Amino acid sequence: MSDVAVVPESGLLDWALKRVTLLWRDMASTVTGPAADASWEGRMRACLEARGGEISARNRAAGLAQSYLTAPETERLAFFQALAGFDSDVAAVEAAMAKVTAATDTAERGAAKAALRAALEPPRTRLLTQFTTIPDGMKFLVDLRGDLLRLMGKDPMMRALEGDLRGLLASWFDLGFLELRRIDWTSPAALLEKLVGYEAVHKIRTWRDLKNRLDSDRRCYAFFHPRMPEEPLIFVEVALVQGLSGSVQKLLDEKAPVLDPRTADTAIFYSINNCQRGLDGISFGNSLIKRVVTLLSEELRGLKTFSTLSPMPTFRRWLDEQKDQPDLLTEEEGKTLAEAAGVASGAEAVALLLAARRPLSLPWISKAEPVLTRLAARYLVVETGRGGRRARDPVGHFHLSNGARVERVNWRGDTSEKGLKESLGFMVNYLYDPAKIEDYHEAYVGEGSRAATTAIRKLGRGGR
Repeated sequence: MSDVAVVPESGLLDWALKRVTLLWRDMASTVTGPAADASWEGRMRACLEARGGEISARNRAAGLAQSYLTAPETERLAFFQALAGFDSDVAAVEAAMAKVTAATDTAERGAAKAALRAALEPPRTRLLTQFTTIPDGMKFLVDLRGDLLRLMGKDPMMRALEGDLRGLLASWFDLGFLELRRIDWTSPAALLEKLVGYEAVHKIRTWRDLKNRLDSDRRCYAFFHPRMPEEPLIFVEVALVQGLSGSVQKLLDEKAPVLDPRTADTAIFYSINNCQRGLDGISFGNSLIKRVVTLLSEELRGLKTFSTLSPMPTFRRWLDEQKDQPDLLTEEEGKTLAEAAGVASGAEAVALLLAARRPLSLPWISKAEPVLTRLAARYLVVETGRGGRRARDPVGHFHLSNGARVERVNWRGDTSEKGLKESLGFMVNYLYDPAKIEDYHEAYVGEGSRAATTAIRKLGRGGR
């Protein structure tokens, strides 16, 4: 997703964890008793055996975390391999299964099932849970999974470990535990710096740019976890405007006059960013948008329209893949483009456009605009991706599955280098109609039906 961007993390050695590394080391230094096996496996076993009680186990976990932070890449891989080895005992699981099968009454069967569940739980989950007891342990686990996703490859044991960790994080980061907070210019400077670092959709270039995005006619909301109170999990940026916005450059223009939010009739969601790589696959975006729609509706009664201004991050790639397909252009479109570009065919004209460093500067681009607009609509409402049902566009899949409708395609919506590289400058408005969100969601998830305006649907199916 791209207006739902995942920010690449620099790894566990960021400033937020550096400040606790010494504390973890001090905690580990209080552990007494005979020297343990210094290998990853030996130290993990010592944590699990809890020699000396829970406090000693926690301090050993702190030492293990501190060692991981300072370990080189090869040692981090060895850490995960050792951790993955603490799996369920096969013999114990088989014995527990046999007792379930042999049980003769409800009470015996219930006790046997409980014993089977205990046998199935791998010891590594207890060790992972121990990390939550140390300072900043939850953030450590989130970043730990980020590293694991990067390093695990196709190793089945590592993938099983990742599944265990993902399951733990999914339960700990349940939406019921999260807090929605507004971020504004008075928020702590450290949090504002993180906002700048995590923004991956439309880069924040200066403090003035940031201040503009947090002005009175703008809103920014983020989810936080009580164990990570200074770390946003996901945030959304909103512009309060009059009417649908079709250009992100105009939307972010620092010289544009500030609008009295009480006169706004439209809220434009123009950037959504997932901040924690380690929480990939644990979705907050759907709930975030709906919560913000509710909050803004209560705060500003004049708001009638809730829409995104979203990129189409793989449109240009799709067009490049399709440029030689005979059904891409109609006969009339092919002739028009070929004549305008001075080449033999429409396919050659499309290839020329895709190869151009500055496609919007081509002298015949105005001839290409209606053709490209139709193709953009087709890409959004017709083309399929994985499984043959979901939308090809990843951002489109996100918003359609959340109950949005394809409202409008915007030519020259994003004329930045990134916008041209990804989508030839196209952007799209997805409309969130509170009265239709659930219906659209059910239709898309259940039947693969994509909600779109009549005009967009007609345009997208034209020429086929």
